[in-house]
Amino acid sequence: MPIAVYEFPLGEKVRNYLRLEQLFNQLDHTATFDNELESLHFFDVFFTLLDLLERLDVRTDFIRDIDVHEKNLVHWSSHPNIDTAALEATLKKLHRLLSELKRTSKLGSSLKDDRFLSSIRQRFSIPGGAMSFDLPHLFCWLKQSKEVRSKDIAMWIDQLALVRENITLVMQFLRERGRYEEVLGKNGFYQGVVTDKIDLIRVRCVNSEGYYPVLSGNKYRYGIRFMQLVPEEGSSGSVPHDIKFEIACC
Repeated sequence: MPIAVYEFPLGEKVRNYLRLEQLFNQLDHTATFDNELESLHFFDVFFTLLDLLERLDVRTDFIRDIDVHEKNLVHWSSHPNIDTAALEATLKKLHRLLSELKRTSKLGSSLKDDRFLSSIRQRFSIPGGAMSFDLPHLFCWLKQSKEVRSKDIAMWIDQLALVRENITLVMQFLRERGRYEEVLGKNGFYQGVVTDKIDLIRVRCVNSEGYYPVLSGNKYRYGIRFMQLVPEEGSSGSVPHDIKFEIACC
């Protein structure tokens, strides 16, 4: 039975984290494309990622979150059943990331000095702008051997390694805060209470029944309503029957 996990951030910071995480996943996929036209999608994703990093101050959020995680781990170090080796390895990684973040003024800024990327980036913001007659040097690059292209792509992605490491770590810590529990959505609706410790709602449900969850709410409560993928004519589109699903508040 196919199962899907839907994630709903309750704040702008986690919303941005999820955007960055998904873009890095897309980047990994598009970086392996061999076809030259498919490779254009790599630059679409890559420049979207750079635009997001330039607009956001994720560096400050990373520093705050990692500092909190470090203090929490130090607190847990006194627990008698803790895996000391694993804890020390994680603490060492946190120290390194925190040190690198504090030495970096702007994440991804080094890529601005890349002449090739700078010469093609603006055209990708224009619908249909990355054409061979607009960017002949890009299409010359696309026709290079796979080894040449892969080497350049690896070099560009490597300059975002610090961002990727931090995103991976903070999202791992965040998701581990919540444990799934089975609940019942009466007439396709479930309501819960928001606390200041909840940043992410994860919904795990069957993905073969033609419905999906939608979250809404305020700083006190949240509601999850299941909607029909193909609504019946004349209906509101909401699922009219009870639904069992699992939820984790992280």
